[in-house]
Amino acid sequence: MNTESDEVNLDDPPLAPEIAWVPPTGIQLRKAGVQFDAVRVDGDEGRAAADRLARMTGGAPGPVVEEANGSRAVYFLVPVGATSHRAWPPGVTCLASGPGRIAYIPVPALNGQTWPLTWRYRPTVRDHFVHALLLKAALHPEE
Repeated sequence: MNTESDEVNLDDPPLAPEIAWVPPTGIQLRKAGVQFDAVRVDGDEGRAAADRLARMTGGAPGPVVEEANGSRAVYFLVPVGATSHRAWPPGVTCLASGPGRIAYIPVPALNGQTWPLTWRYRPTVRDHFVHALLLKAALHPEE
C-alpha cells in the first residue's frame, strides 16, 4: 500500500490555465527557444541563487526547476533569447537553440510523480519567466 498522497499546497500560487508547456503528468522535455530558454546551475550554488532571486523579487522569481540526483541541477526558465550576448559566470550552462544547436529542458508536472525533478518555484502566469539580469545579479552576490 502506498501512503503517499498528492496533496495540494494551498500556499502555492495558483497556476494559470494557459500555461500549456507544463505537462499534466510526469516529466517532459521542452525544446529551448520555443516557449523559453534556460540557465542551468549545478548543486548548492544553484539553490542558493534561486533563493536569493526569490528574495530579490518578493517571492516571485519565475519558474525554477531543481533536480534531486546527479549534479543536482537547477534550471532557471528565462525568456527566449535572454541568455545570448551575456557573460555568465563559470559553471553556468545556457540552454538555448540556434543555428546548428538544439537544447532540451526538462519540465515536471505540477503534481504527482516527477522525481528526480520538482518545482523550486512554480510557474504562475504564462509569460512570467525568470528575469535574466536579476538572475545574473543573484549569481554574483559579492558584487
